[in-house]
Amino acid sequence: MAAPKTSLRTPMAKVRGLGAAHRGTEHFVRQRVSAIGLVPLVLWFVWAVAAHAGATFTASEAFLSHPVNATLMLLLVLTGIYHAAIGIQVVIEDYIPSEGPRVALLLLNKFACVVVALACTLAILKLAL
Repeated sequence: MAAPKTSLRTPMAKVRGLGAAHRGTEHFVRQRVSAIGLVPLVLWFVWAVAAHAGATFTASEAFLSHPVNATLMLLLVLTGIYHAAIGIQVVIEDYIPSEGPRVALLLLNKFACVVVALACTLAILKLAL
């Protein structure tokens, strides 16, 4: 007869499904939800690029100055940056073993994503207003 398996996890921890980070599948869900949100936005973007291929700068500016198009472009950019930030964070957490470089890279990731998001937002708002 085999010895019973013992676990260091409490029954409540097993039910909640929380791992060592105590966050469960939160990152996984956020990554998938942002990916699902990006699907229609990328389809709209591909259509917009194809429809305006060879257009003048003035025509493209007029297209992006329309409130609906500016809003969709802003949603695309911000959702894409958020999705990228989460993905890069997971890669850093998984593949950087040392605590110091990991923390530095995580901070750099957040800072770079915020800077890019602000720059894109200002550019889109400048075109739209």
